Amino acid sequence: MAKKTYRQAINEALRQEMARDADVVIIGEDVAGGQGGSAGVLDAYGGVMGVTKGLVGMFGPERVIDTPISESAIIGMAVGAANTGLRPVAELMFVDFLGVCFDQLFNQAAKVRYMFGGKAKTPMVMRSMIGAGLCAAAQHSQTLHPIFTHVPGLKVVMPSGAYDAKGLLIEAIRDDDPVIFLEHKALYEQIEEVPDEPYMIPFGEANIILDGGDVTVVALSNMVHVALAAARSVAKDGVRAEVIDPRTTSPLDEDTILESVAKTGRLVIVDESPPRCSLAADIAALAVTKAFRDLKAPVEMITAPHTPVPFAPSLERLYIPGADAVTQAVRRVLQS
Repeated sequence: MAKKTYRQAINEALRQEMARDADVVIIGEDVAGGQGGSAGVLDAYGGVMGVTKGLVGMFGPERVIDTPISESAIIGMAVGAANTGLRPVAELMFVDFLGVCFDQLFNQAAKVRYMFGGKAKTPMVMRSMIGAGLCAAAQHSQTLHPIFTHVPGLKVVMPSGAYDAKGLLIEAIRDDDPVIFLEHKALYEQIEEVPDEPYMIPFGEANIILDGGDVTVVALSNMVHVALAAARSVAKDGVRAEVIDPRTTSPLDEDTILESVAKTGRLVIVDESPPRCSLAADIAALAVTKAFRDLKAPVEMITAPHTPVPFAPSLERLYIPGADAVTQAVRRVLQS
């Protein structure tokens, strides 16, 4: 099995699905390299992180469509295209630009199937980048998955590695509902073994990355790697942490989380978004309401602070939840 980066896995999923289904199109700013490309060569880069590089040369500008800098136009175009039979993959360059196109998502894409009694569908994917760590400042570093998760009708996907990224994206493209596919910008160079052939990972099935019986640690996206570092640290003292990656926040695999909590009696949640109305708060509420008698200690939530993401590298490092904070939380629940 070949080793591939997160970026390569996403590009491969797009390429294979476009080859399989002529209705799959890509829409976004610079996805084909910009108007006219570099020195007249189309596909100068392929998006801000190079994820779509090479695709316009394979499928042409009719299917890899560069757009103006207008997020409302990009997402509106994707919704309309999906409603009329295509399967668009639209790129919202940074998730922070959500505010410009939110109406198209939560009032249109998310509600079409419901409002037309199941007779219409919106098979679209919106790809976007999330997360801090690259000193991109407050307007380009947020982790806004809780906003999408709150909206009925949207499916929300957060792959933590290259293998999951490919399988989940293929699942997303073939899904008949609108899917928000969130890629953490700190993961693009992460490498895993990824099959060359297409495969699908079902939504709503969490991945138990590490088995353990002493404490459950639920982590999302890039925080999965933070949680694993903390688990390795406490393992030196004989503590067996069970690390769970939900993979999707809507649908959320409640059963896997609750079964783990029933086994360990302790829960730590790691979420890069701020604490108020976060997935950490949501999962904590899930445990308290449905597994209260299983808990042997208060639930711990490790999140970013309720502040904008700082630009200064030293402050950004303090902002992002780290392995030390998770390790301390694990020790606290074990002492309760």
